[in-house]
Amino acid sequence: MERRNRRTNARTAVDAPAPPSAEVARDHLWAQDVRSSIRCAAVLLGLLLLIDWEAGTLSAPRAVLWVTLGLLLFLVLYPTRVSAGEGWLVSRGLLRARRVRTDHLVSVRCLDGVGQRLVLRDTFGARVEIDPRVLVANPPLWHRLDEDARLSALRSTLTCGETALHRVSERIDRETALTVFKVSGLE
Repeated sequence: MERRNRRTNARTAVDAPAPPSAEVARDHLWAQDVRSSIRCAAVLLGLLLLIDWEAGTLSAPRAVLWVTLGLLLFLVLYPTRVSAGEGWLVSRGLLRARRVRTDHLVSVRCLDGVGQRLVLRDTFGARVEIDPRVLVANPPLWHRLDEDARLSALRSTLTCGETALHRVSERIDRETALTVFKVSGLE
């Protein structure tokens, strides 16, 4: 019974509308990333059609195959749209959005691999994966997450992940310093 109540509470917390916030931080590079995915898919499609046409083997079924392949590449490259406000962070993909309460974080883990991911979990069972580069490129998003993570640590709900947050913070500080040096000509 307790498990069912926990799931219902998690669903209610995740599905509830975001509380009104004075400021919502968004990924300002998202539109640029979408255009880049469209360009990559279009270039692949164009090259496949051109090569097939030059070889004299272009037919309707092959053209449909190449268009499908280009569309699949676009779907794979489509970036998630990240936004955050006071106490929440949302990651929206093509099919669904995932919301986590950042003022009630339980854990923050950094998954290393081909594509590094930051996994956030809250006390309601919600889970969001984001690319740390989104936080590096968007200081307002990082500031919002950092503030709420500190609140979670003060509430003693954040049991694991302060090291991962510290690494992201160091990376953001390093990138900011490099940008300042480049702008001032002190490279």
